[in-house]
Amino acid sequence: MEKEELQRKVEAYSKKLQEVKKEVQKGIVGQDKVIESVLKCLLCNGHVLLEGVPGLAKTLFIRLLSLTVADAKFQRIQFTPDLLPSDIIGVTVYEEKRGFYTIKGPIFANFVCGDEINRTPPKVQSAMLQAMQEREVTIGRQTFPLPNPFFVLATQNPLETKGTYPLPEAQVDRFLFKVMVKPPPKKDEVKIIEQNAEVMEIEEFNIQKTIDLKEILDMQEVVKQISMSEEIQRYIVHLVNSTRYPERYDIEEGRYLQWGASPRASIYLSLTSKATALMNNRLFVIPEDVRCVAHDVLRHRMVLNYEGKAKGIDPDNVVDAIIKGVPVL
Repeated sequence: MEKEELQRKVEAYSKKLQEVKKEVQKGIVGQDKVIESVLKCLLCNGHVLLEGVPGLAKTLFIRLLSLTVADAKFQRIQFTPDLLPSDIIGVTVYEEKRGFYTIKGPIFANFVCGDEINRTPPKVQSAMLQAMQEREVTIGRQTFPLPNPFFVLATQNPLETKGTYPLPEAQVDRFLFKVMVKPPPKKDEVKIIEQNAEVMEIEEFNIQKTIDLKEILDMQEVVKQISMSEEIQRYIVHLVNSTRYPERYDIEEGRYLQWGASPRASIYLSLTSKATALMNNRLFVIPEDVRCVAHDVLRHRMVLNYEGKAKGIDPDNVVDAIIKGVPVL
């Protein structure tokens, strides 16, 4: 792609993404960073896990986001202990006059909200995460591709443990981002009271169609064209390597880590840094782009040891120490 054409597309898409953000903000107040993180995942063709207490509009968020996209199909899956894999992917049925045929499940959509994904048994979680990774599902003897783009936003509640099945680290690693959703500032909560989503119909937010599915696919290709220097690549490698060998970088908080991040973290740091550059209307990545996405990429890819868990260490504090301790070479 020629530089002039790339510059034109980056400017256009950066502006469109700001428009999408403004539309979502009509219903989601005080969560600007969360909105930006989810848009970066969408740009990178990844999926996002939102963790936060009930009542922070996590489910409403993806519904509003899907409304900004023309011709996008939205599905919501409520995860419960009695859910079966066939309830997600679909099933093959038989009728005497029609014979065998397939009924596709709710996973066949562009935007899928997996509500409280940790409330369902591992077998069902695996069916969901396999679809996320392979972008296809097998029903009976047939394999079906999932729609493109295909974006999953899963939510989980960190407060309750009764009746939940925590996602194994290997499965959580499938999510591009894990985003922590916190209560909004007090000044924004007044506005939330005024536009209470509990009494408003979703149509009343008047969400405008801002982009279409084809533009999302093109954005995902443009992200790959963003330039990244060798210095930035080395910086990313050092950041990830410091989660495995923190003693080499004099990171004191590293003593709470049992396992560091995999090479997948390096890939995702690179890709999401490029998405950050695009959203900021730049054709190249700077160190701040990497630091901007480091927490969302790394917080769920590091495993705390017994001491870290016993002391209640927040993985974000470890990431803070890593960012502070690893220089840009």
